Amino acid sequence: MHSPVGIKISSEEDDRSSYKETTTEEEDAGDDDMSHQSSRGQQPQQQPQPQGETTLTMDQILQYLAQHTMAIEQLLSRGQTQGEAAKPPLFDGEREKVVGFINACCLYISMRMKGVGEEEKISWVLTYVQGKVAEVWKENVLEERRQRMSAVEMVEELFTKMREEFGEFDEESRKVDELRMLEQGGRTCDEYVQIFKKISRGSGYEGRPLIEEFKRGLNGNIRRRLAEAEAPPVTIEE
Repeated sequence: MHSPVGIKISSEEDDRSSYKETTTEEEDAGDDDMSHQSSRGQQPQQQPQPQGETTLTMDQILQYLAQHTMAIEQLLSRGQTQGEAAKPPLFDGEREKVVGFINACCLYISMRMKGVGEEEKISWVLTYVQGKVAEVWKENVLEERRQRMSAVEMVEELFTKMREEFGEFDEESRKVDELRMLEQGGRTCDEYVQIFKKISRGSGYEGRPLIEEFKRGLNGNIRRRLAEAEAPPVTIEE
């Protein structure tokens, strides 16, 4: 069948060829347009990201790291506050430090050494006994243990041995002197009570003499109020 004059019927192959040529021309034009924008200092338009992918800016990344770093630091500090105890200072035999050393050891053992055997506890305490006369004392204790001549089998027995060796020669007299010099002054009543209890422990004072010594150290206005009370207190707690 012949087509009318001036009209051309394209085949499918011609259509596909024409489409390819048109597409190629459009891509070339797009490349030329991007090169022109770049030469004029304009940024080419970014292609949209495929769905499912997320691009974070540097500020967002830094903010994310900062938040997680703070959270980790808070967890670590919380763990230190709740579960850790300070190790005891080294003890070199000074008599005024023996009570503080033993108390520090007891606190650490109770918090950090649960389930540890007595042998290991004794060895651990002795590692903090260093220097001066305490070093010689430690060597004697270790030698007695090696020869099985020592009766120290529990850490509390070691502390008792330390108190006997390095404690005050006349601790009771020292505490009596401290008690007689103690005055409330600018302390609150609660603070005065706690200090008085600490000093009076081991002083030999008890009963009525202890109450009288306690009242003597109170500030004058509080002593007068106690004297005027209908039912004067008969214990320190009262």
